[in-house]
Amino acid sequence: MEAFKKRQISFLLQLFAVTAILFGLHLYLLSYFAEEVDFFFPVWHIYVFHFLVTAAFYTIINYRFSSGKTNIFNLFMGLTFLKMIFAILFLLPLLLSDFENKQPDVFNFFIPYFMYLFFEVYALTKFLQKA
Repeated sequence: MEAFKKRQISFLLQLFAVTAILFGLHLYLLSYFAEEVDFFFPVWHIYVFHFLVTAAFYTIINYRFSSGKTNIFNLFMGLTFLKMIFAILFLLPLLLSDFENKQPDVFNFFIPYFMYLFFEVYALTKFLQKA
């Protein structure tokens, strides 16, 4: 259980740093390139969603690995599929709305989505190599 806590704290600190960097960069780019664009979702909503989902899924995988189940590929794939469903549910109010230009919001969501997915894969690969 000590290894679980150590991995978890390390991951959460890294996730917080990645989130802060991506969020700051995202806000900067939007203020520079998309000043006049009205967005359906505030940027911070998108990052709270990604942070919480990524933290929850890593915690589930880390706990399962700490319980002695080293074959976590199927769990990761299942959680990635579930993350896609959550992404659609998150975007559903936008997709069902009368909002005129939906494309910037979709890009605003999915660019960080794939960056967080890359970070998840990197973090899981890193801790599995040490195990």
